Amino acid sequence: MEKVIPSTKIRILLVDDHMVLRMGVMTAASDEPDMEVIADVDNGQQAIEAFRKHRPDLVVLDLRMPGFTGIETITRLREEFGDVRIIVFSNFARGEDVYQALKAGASGFVVKEMAVDRLLDAIRRVHRGEQYVPTEVASRMGERLLVQLSPRELEVLRLVANGFSNKEIAAKLNVVEGTIKIHMTNILSKLRAADRTQAIILAIQRGIIDIP
Repeated sequence: MEKVIPSTKIRILLVDDHMVLRMGVMTAASDEPDMEVIADVDNGQQAIEAFRKHRPDLVVLDLRMPGFTGIETITRLREEFGDVRIIVFSNFARGEDVYQALKAGASGFVVKEMAVDRLLDAIRRVHRGEQYVPTEVASRMGERLLVQLSPRELEVLRLVANGFSNKEIAAKLNVVEGTIKIHMTNILSKLRAADRTQAIILAIQRGIIDIP
């Protein structure tokens, strides 16, 4: 039975700094009767320029790229073009990554280790105006939401994880050391951690912070 070719296809802008991956997604999309990759670029700045030129129906982008990050690219696309349909396609899917991507305006999140059919399904669903966040991805965000660290507490925790002392963190953030001690007390309480080391381990496990 022959495939019925729709009169219009979902026009996709693909943004990823790995050429082999872009080629793989382009090949998979070209085999589908209802979608086509109309442009592929390798960074956020090029993504914005390509969107201006091609006005695609949907953007598929990575989170970690040179120049603008995926989050910055999502934010800039939404600011300039409004209700852009965006799917994050990334190896990085910790709770904080998922939370920040959706907060910035992404409508879908697919992990690269998933079967390509999941991405194709996400493209169709997001194009229809739905949100696509698989259960195994959403659960990671749930861990992040349960903790609810403030932006400053997250900043302090990341600095702690990178080996800075309270005194050094206070100097970096231009506050007194006592303020950092208060933040640490709150962090330990929210994470239910006994000490700094356990707080770092729990935060990484729950996807609250990501250590390069």
